Amino acid sequence: MEITLKHIVPTEKANLMIDSENKVQFIVDLRASKREIKSEVERVFETPVKSVRTMLTFKGEKKAIIELGEEGKAKEIGTSLGVL
Repeated sequence: MEITLKHIVPTEKANLMIDSENKVQFIVDLRASKREIKSEVERVFETPVKSVRTMLTFKGEKKAIIELGEEGKAKEIGTSLGVL
């Protein structure tokens, strides 16, 4: 599979999770497994991933909530991608 991560979720709730819980939300490929999402985040952002939760949105997209192992890394990623 090529690119698993499509784009970061730019909502207010997602921004609160970045600040308070060190979690980032991405829209991902529908066929992507949690293992594939975890390995791609670790490869692209060079940070350990604690956990990955996935769900389907009302629009039929797959959303992943990714908890990062390194403290403050979610804020760094959010800033670099322009959502904070």
